[in-house]
Amino acid sequence: MSNEPTITITGNLTGDPELRFTPSGQAYARFVIAATPRRYDRTTNGWTDGETMFLRATAWRDLANHIAASLGKGARVIASGRLRQNNWTTDDGETRWSIDLEVDDLGPSLHWATATVTKATRDQAERADQRQPAAEGTPAGGDPWTATPAGGRAEPATAGAGAAGTPPF
Repeated sequence: MSNEPTITITGNLTGDPELRFTPSGQAYARFVIAATPRRYDRTTNGWTDGETMFLRATAWRDLANHIAASLGKGARVIASGRLRQNNWTTDDGETRWSIDLEVDDLGPSLHWATATVTKATRDQAERADQRQPAAEGTPAGGDPWTATPAGGRAEPATAGAGAAGTPPF
């Protein structure tokens, strides 16, 4: 909708983004962003941390694939999106709700880190959209991650890879 307000939050990922797929094969990534305000306290001449806010977030389609392939636990990110209220009733009949972020855009914060940007091509995006899941959270062909190197980011498997062994996303 054109009149939906968007918010921007800066924080750290509390865990690796979880890449999953809907029954129709649509990719989505779920993750949590933790944001802790810091304020300078003149009485102690030092910084004090405020109460940490944990915001659950979801990204869809190509953005979900890019987030899962690029970011991991502890990464400082800047996320922009729309807040959504989710309501449900527990088995005990209690009504519960949560406020989550539906992410429109997300990137690494370059305040304390550097990043190398690689532009995704339309061909790569189309191949990623054509993947069908074998099971909840697992693309066709099995586990998409074969190893986790010392840097902490998993390497995509070459099975189902595109031309010249490039990953399909």
